[in-house]
Amino acid sequence: MRGILGYSAYIPYYRLDRADVTAALGSGGGRGTRSVAGYDEDATSMSVEAARGLLRSIGGTEKLTPNAVYFASATPPYLDKTNATVIHAALNLPQHVFAGDMTGSARSVNAALRSALDSSKPTMVVASDVRSGRPGSGDESALGDAAIAWMIGDDNDGDVIAEWLGGASSTAEFLDRWRQPEWNYSRVWEERFGEHAYLPLVTDAASAALKECSLEPDDIDHVVVAGMHARAVRGAARAAGVDGRPMADDHTGVIGNTGSSQAGVVLSSVLDNAGAGETIMVIHLADGCDVGFYRTTEAITNYQPSATLASQFEDTTTIDYNTFLTWRGFLDREPPRRPDPVPPFAPPALRNQAWKYGFVGSRDRSTGTVHLPPTRVSVKGGAVDEMEPVVMADVPATVATFTIDHLAYSLSPPTITVVIDFDGGGRFQCQLADADPDKVKIGDRVEMTFRRMLTAEGIHNYFWKAKPLAS
Repeated sequence: MRGILGYSAYIPYYRLDRADVTAALGSGGGRGTRSVAGYDEDATSMSVEAARGLLRSIGGTEKLTPNAVYFASATPPYLDKTNATVIHAALNLPQHVFAGDMTGSARSVNAALRSALDSSKPTMVVASDVRSGRPGSGDESALGDAAIAWMIGDDNDGDVIAEWLGGASSTAEFLDRWRQPEWNYSRVWEERFGEHAYLPLVTDAASAALKECSLEPDDIDHVVVAGMHARAVRGAARAAGVDGRPMADDHTGVIGNTGSSQAGVVLSSVLDNAGAGETIMVIHLADGCDVGFYRTTEAITNYQPSATLASQFEDTTTIDYNTFLTWRGFLDREPPRRPDPVPPFAPPALRNQAWKYGFVGSRDRSTGTVHLPPTRVSVKGGAVDEMEPVVMADVPATVATFTIDHLAYSLSPPTITVVIDFDGGGRFQCQLADADPDKVKIGDRVEMTFRRMLTAEGIHNYFWKAKPLAS
């Protein structure tokens, strides 16, 4: 039996009210909200957060270490450099674990999943997009930002919660959505043409998948439909012959269409509430159509995701449209009167890789004192080179003191700097993300989150911040 061993979705903290777009521009917008990656987030950092949630849900790498990590995205932070290696480092995975990218379009996630399902080894697949559109366009309001992570394996690796039954694909070359590497947003062809091209592909793929899995439409308990072409998505269930079966909520009214991660995000919401023995059909439209079937097992009843999709809809805050445009780079606002940020340098980053990406400190073996950053000499007793590595990324902490800085260089001033004390020892100074400056107080409980600190000369500087601990 091969299939899904675990999953975790990550939805950013921020939302944009679509009505604010209409109020500012007189067009675009609509009803509901869309999810917005923070100014310090990108597809890589969100993938790290989804993958961390996945590992917490399955018991960590102590229980299962993947053989490979595949990163899928249509909006990768780097070209000509592997983004998955950052995810690999942030998860503190062994060097022998392969890390590779499958990027360029929303269909890349299907390539990653197919590779994982065809493998005989446990494989982690992460998918994420930060989606933008031209200001006032339909894309700007309809799209959203999110990440999803799966662990794919067989019953020798752990408890399969959703068995892969099989699937089929239908591929065609036509012009629907495209973007040059230097563009900030995609261009889209006329919707009626896309619908005409997509729906026959849906029919072909669905018919072949049902036949391969020896299933009838009445056997299906949930239908997940995802894709960037809204008009074709609306007609996909009818084209597949399953329009009479229960359709999963795609949550686009709350978070928008999240691109590469959308099918996985919607599937995660189904799995959050599924019982054993339920058959799920996933239809994904992207430069063709991919149809797959999963069936939940008894193990689903014991699976506890680190954060359900519904819980991530509750603790959020909205940002105004000007802030959204600033974060996306469409509004060049006056920066703080501070020097421009200095880019990170390769040699120090390599020397401090475990600290910078994995947030690995050191613990004095004789006194148990935790040092952040790691050091060779203990602050208690002065022992030299008597340290053991200690991973602090998943250790909760408490705010000991803080300050609000209105002058520090930031796309979202003011910055909140906190000094935090970790449970079990260790004190650290860092920025606080996803928090209201007026509500921060000493004694607040926090957890660590992987963020993009700044980008200078084309180099992304990733490190760790604290954020309020999820209730």
